[in-house]
Amino acid sequence: MEKVDLYKVLEISKEASQDEIRRSYRRLARKFHPDANPGDRQAEERFKEIQHAYEVLSKPEKRREYDEGPRTFFGSQGAGQGRPGGADFEDISDLLGGFGNLGDIFGRTANTTQGAQAKGENITVNVRLSFKDALNGVTTRVGVPVEEACGECRGTGAAPGTTPLTCPECGGRGVQSRDQGFFALSTPCSRCGGEGRIIEKPCTVCGGNGRVRKSRQVKVRIPAGAREGMKVRIPGRGSAGRRGGPAGDLYVVTRVEKHPVFGRRGDDFVVEVPVSFVEAVLGAQIEVPRPGGGTVRVRLPAGTQDGKQFRVRGAGAPRAKTDGGEKGDLIVRVGVVVPKKLKRREREILEALAEERDEDVREDLFKKVGS
Repeated sequence: MEKVDLYKVLEISKEASQDEIRRSYRRLARKFHPDANPGDRQAEERFKEIQHAYEVLSKPEKRREYDEGPRTFFGSQGAGQGRPGGADFEDISDLLGGFGNLGDIFGRTANTTQGAQAKGENITVNVRLSFKDALNGVTTRVGVPVEEACGECRGTGAAPGTTPLTCPECGGRGVQSRDQGFFALSTPCSRCGGEGRIIEKPCTVCGGNGRVRKSRQVKVRIPAGAREGMKVRIPGRGSAGRRGGPAGDLYVVTRVEKHPVFGRRGDDFVVEVPVSFVEAVLGAQIEVPRPGGGTVRVRLPAGTQDGKQFRVRGAGAPRAKTDGGEKGDLIVRVGVVVPKKLKRREREILEALAEERDEDVREDLFKKVGS
């Protein structure tokens, strides 16, 4: 078997001191530990390599034998066979010198892993807004279905007057170690299901869960310029955490009613404005409604074509993510209105115009077809 470079595994040089080896091991153990990377097989394999490398290089005699070679230490006989040849999870806590068990590496409470505090679930709810409220911003209340700490047992899950007991099977760690040769794997405790504790007499209100489902009214500020599908995050207003853990967050998703006149394009509004045939031909100054009320003047040049767009800067929606009062634009799209009926005088004028111009507006079309 090809020899594994254990120094590279621990990301140190061959001249590294024992203190440098220990510091590097602690750093890498924190980074690649399975509890910090749930479901990540590559991280799990990397963690196994780190364990083995530290077991060899942290002991001067083993390190000297490894340096002298040529035999391979990765998977060598005696590794993982319990103390002193291999290292299971409890052995590693001794090697860390003062860290206690692996749970302490990650800042967890002593003697727990799976049974540590857990953050509550994040909750997502929708809020329906009128066009005006979305444009101007509004403070409203939303109903939030959450899991709250049980008032009867104060979140412990145990009936009043009793307390949860430390699991005798795993000693409160929530996991059981399984010897796998030169390393040991941890699996959730079969007795407590990974909780690290056992409730002999569950609370009658929450059934031992420690939390109960309730509907809570939460005040939320929707910023001006909110658009369809925008998320507003409210930290700590989600479900209560487990075993004293922090609460999750609340996400409020905006659902904005459509306006009969104004369409939305990002922070811009689009409005279709009817223009008479005469205004389009001769040019004109026209009044255009603004989304927030009032009007704005737009100058049409002579010969404006149907579908032509004009941009009015700063007449759109407030930019919700800015504090400087910036606004999007108002896009005015012209729609030329052709009269359905004409008076006799109007017809005579248009017939005279047609005779005067004597133009074929489809000439280029047929030229392209024939080319």
